[in-house]
Amino acid sequence: MKKKLILLFSLSFTFLFCQKVQLKKVTDSSQIFKGEIAGIPITMQLNFAGIADCSLYQYFVDGWYYYDKYQKKIPVTGIYDYGKLSLFNFGNQQKQNSKSFREQITSPQKVEKTAEIAEALHPEEKIVFEQNNVKKNPVLGNFYLNSKIQPAKLFTSNDMIYRYNNYLILPNNKKINTSDFINKNGGNELLSYISGNDGNRVLLYFEHTSNLNACGRCGASEGEKGYRVLYFTKDWNYKNYEEFLTESCLENIYDTKVTRSKDSKIFKFNIKKTENNPSYNITVDVKNASVAKSK
Repeated sequence: MKKKLILLFSLSFTFLFCQKVQLKKVTDSSQIFKGEIAGIPITMQLNFAGIADCSLYQYFVDGWYYYDKYQKKIPVTGIYDYGKLSLFNFGNQQKQNSKSFREQITSPQKVEKTAEIAEALHPEEKIVFEQNNVKKNPVLGNFYLNSKIQPAKLFTSNDMIYRYNNYLILPNNKKINTSDFINKNGGNELLSYISGNDGNRVLLYFEHTSNLNACGRCGASEGEKGYRVLYFTKDWNYKNYEEFLTESCLENIYDTKVTRSKDSKIFKFNIKKTENNPSYNITVDVKNASVAKSK
């Protein structure tokens, strides 16, 4: 199964069926957050500053925050660690100690010691937000100054800085980001959409890295490929989606056989038997924006 094949029919049908639906890919390396410290409004800007070791869920961040009333920027540096955001201000030694802080964090084991490493450099301020992989708004945390602890919060449901955004631009001035409800890996391509009595459907093809953590299983693999059908109401309100894998390192799906109709509108895939699942077939109908699974 070649990517050129996917691109060929993608281009053919996108113009026919996707005149009112678009997909835009935007990779963010910087975020601006609104929030509060001790009930006082703040603005914070954080930038992706490099991977600590080998995972895109563990990386350095740099930036600043200010109290909205005064707008004097206070520099911070820190670590994003699977939803936990730890930020430090080292006062007059900010540049020097930020460099030392990064030089000491070189592995996932060192990331676990972020607080200990930072404390040895004597930060004047510390802010820690804990998302805990639950998409709740706001993200709660604490602000530490000397021996005082004050509540802090960010008015967002996602405190990630580095993001693979795939925005679906829909009719009725609606927009959704697949990163918010499918996964954070991106890699979607828009193939077609169609409207019916029961609502609307959008067909996506996807290819993305199996694991953003290159240290873990399938970390070096680009083996997650397949199709997604997104379901909407007649007014383009999102309902749910289905996913159909054609290749996968995580699910041990390899050597998939594919055949296509003469007009390249229908593709049939034979998925071989794995240790956990029997063999099956999927039929992708690009014209009708549908995918069917059968034995």
